[in-house]
Amino acid sequence: MKPLKTVIAASLLAMSASFQAIAEDASCASVSLADPGWSDIAVTNGIASLLLDGLGYKPQTRTLAVPIIFAGLQKGQVDVFLGNWMPAGQHDYERYVASGQVDKVVENLGGTEYTLAVPTYAYEEGVQNFKDLNKFAARFGKKIYGIGSGSPANDYIRQMIANNEFDLGDWELVESSEQAMLVQVGRAEKRGQFVVFLGWTPHPMNIQYDMQYLKGGEKFFGATGSVNTLARKGYVAECPNVGKLLTNLTFTQEMENTIMDQVLNQKVGNTAAIKAWIKDNPEVLDGWLAGVTTRDGGDAMAAVKAKL
Repeated sequence: MKPLKTVIAASLLAMSASFQAIAEDASCASVSLADPGWSDIAVTNGIASLLLDGLGYKPQTRTLAVPIIFAGLQKGQVDVFLGNWMPAGQHDYERYVASGQVDKVVENLGGTEYTLAVPTYAYEEGVQNFKDLNKFAARFGKKIYGIGSGSPANDYIRQMIANNEFDLGDWELVESSEQAMLVQVGRAEKRGQFVVFLGWTPHPMNIQYDMQYLKGGEKFFGATGSVNTLARKGYVAECPNVGKLLTNLTFTQEMENTIMDQVLNQKVGNTAAIKAWIKDNPEVLDGWLAGVTTRDGGDAMAAVKAKL
């Protein structure tokens, strides 16, 4: 027979877990995650979705342009955005987060780089700084390859061109999807042609291509950066169990690069690559699930592992 104190402690623990689950409104059962179409956010959204599904929630990923994501957060139409890259996203951060219309939950990744890049052979020929670009204008075709329309980085490039920064006034920004941009980089690299494009880490492009990041653009892109998790205003208090998970959910560059490489270069499905990485690194669940329960107050660890 168990001692009375042990029985009481166990009962209180169960009641506490159940209370946390009950404290959430029924609307918390569905979690809307925003995806701007970037490979790294596909991975982090995939991780969040796998965990949420295991905990008994219904994650829904919505692919939206960055301006629509922020407007959706502000209007309460989107719950969570795991991809607020800083300082590239400083303008949207100031407009929505610093003003109190959208909540910052946590910095989920540090030590990022996000700026213009060139192949190493172009770098070695003298293109090492933003101010070097126009010296080789003819070889670049006066084109800078960006990503999807509405991205903060594209806005910075457009601003540089409009203000004739670095003598780029008659250059052109080519907007396209991340995948289309990288196809263009791959074509240029095979032919030994000059190409300048938007690069960032973490991303398998750093492994796939022999590339270098340009200096001199810190005014626009910063020297180094981070990625924030954002949520609609009051979401963490309204949905405390999901909020605790989001607060815990931080990543590493090694993690993201490994999973993205599996997806983009090894043609492994996103969910399969995420599950494989977690199985190889199960200790990560200890931090992610600390203080978290299933939606009905159950054992979070057991529930998530059952999904693996």
